[in-house]
Amino acid sequence: MKKPHKSNKNESVIGYRKPPVNSQFKPGRSGNPKGRPKGSLNISTALIRNLRERVIINENGRRKSVTKLEATLAQVINKAACGDLKAVTVLTNLVRSAEERAIVETAESKPPLSEVDDRVISGILKRFELANREKSEDETESDK
Repeated sequence: MKKPHKSNKNESVIGYRKPPVNSQFKPGRSGNPKGRPKGSLNISTALIRNLRERVIINENGRRKSVTKLEATLAQVINKAACGDLKAVTVLTNLVRSAEERAIVETAESKPPLSEVDDRVISGILKRFELANREKSEDETESDK
């Protein structure tokens, strides 16, 4: 194993997680000076911002202000209804992903049941089963 390098008494030990002082970041200077400029948008932010812009459309002879996303969806739905197979495919994929997202969101929003809740629910289910058995037995006796 190498011994730590010490050149002067003023310098600290150089090694694992102890870089030389001259190669450390200087206070007040960025480690990546040519990096992404402040305030620039990533693609998802720019896309969302653009899709939320409002446009005016004519629907049934009336002017209506809707978001670009709503206008685009209306066009895809109309083209799919007219039989455009590409639009049908796009619409099917959109519906499928929306349903999957809805399932995930409902699963995440429901808190898990506690042990007491499980016992209460199982007790209620047993009472329903018992009531159904008694009802079916009464029906079979009345049929005779």
